[in-house]
Amino acid sequence: MENKKMTKKEYYDLIKNVIVEANIEMKDELIEFIDKQKAQIEAKAEKAKARAAEKKENGDELRDQIKSLLTNELQTVDDITNQIADEEVTRAKVIARLGQLVKNNEVEKTDIKVDSKTVKAYKLAE
Repeated sequence: MENKKMTKKEYYDLIKNVIVEANIEMKDELIEFIDKQKAQIEAKAEKAKARAAEKKENGDELRDQIKSLLTNELQTVDDITNQIADEEVTRAKVIARLGQLVKNNEVEKTDIKVDSKTVKAYKLAE
């Protein structure tokens, strides 16, 4: 059996079941409170899903900038990173955006040898 961490929603369901079975005074108020908390959790999750979907769909400026730097010739991550003038842009950010572009079939990824090392190189998809 695996040790799965319970979510707040699951805890509220468990507490609600205990309260329904128990004979206590503020039963209705407690059940109403629990239902309200669960509704807030669900609303927050839906909002987060919508924001994530919008972000994924729209992409970001850095991804567009990286795509504009790519050509039909293979370029390494370091080559691409060096072409971007912004100090805030790290190698990891470039790799992440290239991964998104590869996943969207906008860019092709290939292994090439540079100084006896195998590195990833990218070019526009044909």
